[in-house]
Amino acid sequence: MIGIIDYGMGNLHSVSKALERLDQPYFISEDPEELNKAEGLILPGVGSFKDAMTLLKEKNQEDFIKKWAADGNPLLGICLGMQLLFDGSEENGDTDGLAFLPGYARHFSKRKDMDPALKIPHMGWNKLEFRLPDHDVLRDVEEGHVYFVHSYVIETKDEDVLIAVCDYAGDVPAIVGRGRIIGTQFHPEKSSTVGMSILKNFVTDVAKGRNTYE
Repeated sequence: MIGIIDYGMGNLHSVSKALERLDQPYFISEDPEELNKAEGLILPGVGSFKDAMTLLKEKNQEDFIKKWAADGNPLLGICLGMQLLFDGSEENGDTDGLAFLPGYARHFSKRKDMDPALKIPHMGWNKLEFRLPDHDVLRDVEEGHVYFVHSYVIETKDEDVLIAVCDYAGDVPAIVGRGRIIGTQFHPEKSSTVGMSILKNFVTDVAKGRNTYE
């Protein structure tokens, strides 16, 4: 069973429909005690980083998510949910994130090679380039196109967390991870066959059970 974390800013409908297409049982909850009954968690997100972290704290979800990940349990962050996995963001003022992965979200306009002709937000289909093609989350996945909508981009010096990137004024972290913590900047549930294959691979990892991370 997968728990979808409801903190008031996630696209719960599209994520839940994608899980239904995979015949994957799920539930949606904001209650940490209920979420702790899941085998895997999805942290979706649409909107402001600062607002998201405020809500995670108010709903007593931040500490729960941190313990969940520290125990080696499967966690998938989607779009803003992926950015929350990192150290922080400059969006609406500097804000600390969950700090599972090293990096910081900065506005696309801060990129030194940003072509003024490129639109912000980065919206639409862009092609993945695999950095870790043997990663379990990429099993039987091709370097196809996936769907992005974001104005802030993760900047990280740790190449080891980059599973896949795309090009938009330079490399954009598209799939990131460490251990059983995975994040996608794009929306896998809106990314046709490629996205659904990635989501299916996460579901496969969840099926291995909790606390098996080595």
